[in-house]
Amino acid sequence: MALFDLSDDELRAHRSASVEPEDFDAFWSATLQEARAHDLDARFEPVDTGLSTVRVLDVTYAGFGGHPVKGWLTLPAAAQEPLPLVVEFVGYGGGRGLPHQHLLWASTGRAHFVMDTRGQGSAWGGGGGTDDPVGGGPAFPGFMTRGVDAPGNYYYRRVFTDAVRAVEAARAHPLTDPARTVAVGSSQGGGITLAVGGLVPDLAGIAPDVPFLCDFPRAVTLTDRHPYREIGLFLKTHRGRSEQVLRTLSYFDGVHFASRGRAPALFSAALEDQTCPPSTVFAAFNAWAHQDKAIEVYDFNDHEGGGPFQEAAKLRWMRSYI
Repeated sequence: MALFDLSDDELRAHRSASVEPEDFDAFWSATLQEARAHDLDARFEPVDTGLSTVRVLDVTYAGFGGHPVKGWLTLPAAAQEPLPLVVEFVGYGGGRGLPHQHLLWASTGRAHFVMDTRGQGSAWGGGGGTDDPVGGGPAFPGFMTRGVDAPGNYYYRRVFTDAVRAVEAARAHPLTDPARTVAVGSSQGGGITLAVGGLVPDLAGIAPDVPFLCDFPRAVTLTDRHPYREIGLFLKTHRGRSEQVLRTLSYFDGVHFASRGRAPALFSAALEDQTCPPSTVFAAFNAWAHQDKAIEVYDFNDHEGGGPFQEAAKLRWMRSYI
């Protein structure tokens, strides 16, 4: 696919047309307060993985509604003092997978926590094990329209809350340093990272790669590739509900979380990305409030983005922060 979106100058000037709800902050404050009424109850169980250079802990903690959410915490085997912490969120349809799939960050001497995404983990990778016990109204197959009738019912309200609680759970372990915590993720994981960046005020940095869940008004009309297309197909059937759906989505738009970002950030975008079009990524990048921000741009890549090259860029970038 050749370049299909805005020019470089246009990308760097692009601002989303998403309208921020007047009660955005109140909505998220109440949501997190409700979640924190449940004991975090973070439990760390050692796992025999056959790996000798790292220790792996099977983590369970209380997310949205007090529901149990899983994760892996991976530590360098010799760790005895609190370590810098990398909290990672995974892409659409994936789960936390198997421990040996997550060795990069522990190999740098940091602690690494990866969150299992509720209800997902059945489309690729090593699978997941976290249920989503909350129902919803009619939805197109997938996750994008589950509970889209109202912000309080929407699927990503639960996921973003789980993600904030994931940071809290990872920080609860005595071998992690809360003051040196960075959030990372790609695609859906990048969108979740943006939400965490807007909701957790004291992160040392965030690194969202080709983030999903950004600039919904543009995304749902610019690309016909899934997962954004799920929204269009829902509206194709439920005619006349576009305004209602876009209002719900505005509470979950990475652009609005970005305007609350209080940490240094490294983004990435790919100019041939039809899954998360570059203008939607730049909408969030341009809105990111912290002045210490940068974006890596991959001219001839689709949604794979920078891949290992972006991992190398994050390794270099992270040295300055944790």
